[in-house]
Formats: sequence, C-alpha cells, structure tokens
Amino acid sequence: MGRSRRYADAALRIIFTASAYFLAAQIGLRLALVGNQVTPLWPPTGVGLACLLLLGLRIWPGIALGAFAVNILLGPTALAVLIIAAGNTLAPIAAYLLLERVGFRRNFDRVTDALALVFLGAMVGMLISATVGSLTRVVVGATPAREFWAAWSVWWTGDAMGVLIVAPLILVAWSWRIPTRVNPLRVLEAVTVILGTFVVVLVATLQSANLLFMIFPFLIWAALRFHLSGALPCALVGSVVVIFAASRNFSTFIGLDLTARMITLQAFNGSVALTALLLATITAQRDRATAALDDACAQLAQAAIILNQGRPLEGLIDILHQVKSPIQ
Repeated sequence: MGRSRRYADAALRIIFTASAYFLAAQIGLRLALVGNQVTPLWPPTGVGLACLLLLGLRIWPGIALGAFAVNILLGPTALAVLIIAAGNTLAPIAAYLLLERVGFRRNFDRVTDALALVFLGAMVGMLISATVGSLTRVVVGATPAREFWAAWSVWWTGDAMGVLIVAPLILVAWSWRIPTRVNPLRVLEAVTVILGTFVVVLVATLQSANLLFMIFPFLIWAALRFHLSGALPCALVGSVVVIFAASRNFSTFIGLDLTARMITLQAFNGSVALTALLLATITAQRDRATAALDDACAQLAQAAIILNQGRPLEGLIDILHQVKSPIQ
C-alpha cells in the first residue's frame, strides 16, 4: 500500500509538472520572434527548474513530456521534435545539478544564491537547449543557416530569462503565506508599484525606447519595500510588455531588424532581471541582519538588567548564548 501510494504521488507530480510546462509554453509562444517557436522569454524553462528545485529530480519525465507535447505541435519533423524536447529537458536538469552542487538555497537568503542562479542556472545551463534547438532547426531546414546565431541568441536569451524571472517568482510564491493581518495601505502600495511599472513600460514602447529606463525607480521601490515578492512581478510585467511590443511591431521597434530588436530586448530584460533579483536579495539580507542585531541588542539590555538585579551568573550566561545565536 505504501509503495503504491508513493508511485501515485510521483505520477501526480510528473503530470503536474508536464501540465505546468505545457501551459507556460502556450504563453511564451505568443511572444515568438523567430518563426513560431523561438521567443525572448520562455517561461517553461523557469517552470521546469522551479519544479526540480521544489519536487526533486525524479519529476524530470514531466519536463520531458511537457517539452515533447509543446514541440510536437510545432514540428518541423518527428526526429527534430525528439531532439529539441531532449535539449529542453537536459537544460533545466543541468541547471538544477549545478545549483545543487554549490548548495543553492531556494529561499534566496544569501546573495550567492542569486549569483548562482544567474551564472549557473541561466547563463550556463541554458546553453544546452539553445544550442541543441537552434542547430536542429538549421539541420532540418526550418531555420536558414545564416540565421543560426540570431536564432541561438533569441533561444538562449528566452531560456535564461525564464530562469531569471519565472523560476524565482515560483519559488517565492511557493513559500509565501497569506498574512493574518493585511495592511490596506501596503496592498495599495504594492498595486501602485506594479501598475506604475506597466504604464511606464507601455508608454515607452509606444513613444520612445529611451523612456524604458523609467522602469528602474519602480524596480528599486519594489525591491526595497517588498523584496523579491514585489521586484520579481515588476520585472515580469516589464519584460512581457516590451517583448509583446517587439513581437507586435509597436512604434518603438518599427524599422528595426531582428538583430537590433534582440539587442534592445537582451539589454532591457537582462538589466531588469538582474536589478530585481540582486537588489531584492541584498535588501532582504540586510533587513534580516538588522533584525538580528536589534534582537541581540534587546537581549544584551536584558542581560544588563539581570546584572543590576543580582541574578545568578548562570542566568547571565544563558542570555549571552541567546545573544550569540542571532548574530551568527
């Protein structure tokens, strides 16, 4: 009975992963820039990596099933679909193994966790899917050979952005709990910063790309006030709006070829993702250190009171041990 229950639980996790991957892919495909398959933001990669980090390596068949289901609808050939699906599966697995190797913590309580996700999870791990996918499309004739590097850059950027934006957002949402007491003003502030991000980026895509830098005050505001819970949604909103504008040829992108569009998107999305992730992590780490220091000061004050009241030395030693713990 116990073994059957474990098998059923594993099967449910695999099905959940495959379904989440497939649904995320349908969103990402709406933003394709090369054909109908290569997009500057590929959410399934972030979904796959997040599922691996949360549910374990045993759910990798779910990623494979989801990738195969997505690509079988796109083609171009059965063999190409299998190869591309394999690359899309191996990339998050490689990223997961690299992160596990360096002791990655999914609650992002250290700056090193954010840096590991950036360099190992996104930049290194996603080389596999971009190279396998782009090369396969060239070999079967779906992408002209002269466009290999353009397709590769879009593919790699899309997978990397999925890891940098979608994966940490899922990890944060997984551990988020509804507070027992909700401050209406804080809720209003959170809605304001997200809506402000949307409006600023939308206006920039309709008017001038030079206005895109106006997103950063909102990102900084969200990171300082809400940490990753606020910064990551703002980064996601900004990236989606800009990519949608590029795919629909909004005025900012009129007259730009694929290379120029990709340079703009890579610079913008990379800067937004890194700012949100690193600044929010640093701010959260600083706030935890400040809280620990305040707690230590309170316990030292209690120790001083014990001395003045003539309490036994053992009581003072216990207090000092409590002070040492939060500082560490």
